[in-house]
Amino acid sequence: MTLPKTPSFRLDGRRALVTGAGRGIGLAAAAALAQAGAEVTLAARTASEIEQGAQAIRDAGGMATAAVLDVGDLAAVEAFFAARPAFHVLVNNAGTNRPKPLWEVTPDDYDAVLDLNVKAAFFVAQHAVRAMLAGGITGSLIHMGSQMGHVGGPNRSLYCASKWAIEGLNKAFALDLAPHGIRSNTIAPTFIETPLTRPFFEDAAFKASVLAKIKLGRLGQVEDLMGAVLFLASDASALMTGTSLVVDGGWTAD
Repeated sequence: MTLPKTPSFRLDGRRALVTGAGRGIGLAAAAALAQAGAEVTLAARTASEIEQGAQAIRDAGGMATAAVLDVGDLAAVEAFFAARPAFHVLVNNAGTNRPKPLWEVTPDDYDAVLDLNVKAAFFVAQHAVRAMLAGGITGSLIHMGSQMGHVGGPNRSLYCASKWAIEGLNKAFALDLAPHGIRSNTIAPTFIETPLTRPFFEDAAFKASVLAKIKLGRLGQVEDLMGAVLFLASDASALMTGTSLVVDGGWTAD
């Protein structure tokens, strides 16, 4: 009897790009991909953070380079992709949030959240895909969504709008790209403890309200997402496209 063989989670010989890679979820995603053998480019606006991250990956035996990039600057995004070989994996991770009740939201708040979380993510993906198509490369787009792209939340109108939009464009991307062997999926995390979110958890009442909805009873850690990133980037998820991998500790199970 010949047993079926588990598809490989390895990424040797593949190039990966992670946006918003200076810290938190982005840095963890870059580390996960590098540990699986990918050559990873860490992109973000802050040079010191991505350079330290890339160096840490190299020190651990991985392959990584840092690239200063403001994904909100569409001309810079176009120039970035024009200057590099195509990537096999994109982790569309750069994002922001301005939590407040809807009646306090300003046009500036709206533009800040939607321009980065949706517009920038769209055009980063577009340029990544154009390069993949030109090079005849198959691969995987991974968009960092949120459980808030599946449910609502108080003081999260802008964030929910942006993450629901990511779920919609992801499905459409998948349909456009399937004939070309390029997959598109999202990861939808619950609250993950990062430098960006940690100040919110200093509010004991807010932290208690979050933990009451995470059925596994703890905040997420960046390590909780590394397996999901690797899975969607690798051949282990070869039949997955247009869907969302919800990593929420049971939040949306109610």
